[in-house]
Amino acid sequence: MTIEIGTPAPDFTLKNQHGEDITLSELRGRPVALVFFPFAFSGICTGELCEIRDNIGAFADGDVEVVAVSCDHFFSNRAFADAEGLTFSVLSDFWPHGEVSRAYGIFNEGAGAPERGTYLIDAAGVVQWKVEHPIGEARDFDAYRRALGELV
Repeated sequence: MTIEIGTPAPDFTLKNQHGEDITLSELRGRPVALVFFPFAFSGICTGELCEIRDNIGAFADGDVEVVAVSCDHFFSNRAFADAEGLTFSVLSDFWPHGEVSRAYGIFNEGAGAPERGTYLIDAAGVVQWKVEHPIGEARDFDAYRRALGELV
């Protein structure tokens, strides 16, 4: 079951691409865009995260912290973030494998990776918007723009 709008976002601590622990609840006080993606270096994932990188101002205008999550090891996420110039946190849900993805109801057991899920979490830690797509289907960036415009 996936996370519903209006419910508290499950808390977690994961390593970012630099090996630093990032805890969701420690980001409270500002909105967070939590972006699950299946695989570093894959075509759709690269396109989606680079689109966020290229439009980071849409998030910064609302003081929204972007946090991406995959089940890739943090060393792979580091290489991916460096190769693509990603300046936001890219977190590793590697071990226990997919635990956070499962908590959000977005883990695909057959692929061993999360589906494409994005959750806008308000400053109090409550999910205000979400979009979920299967692994092979890209998210529409215009949906982010509309949701960011409505986030209070």
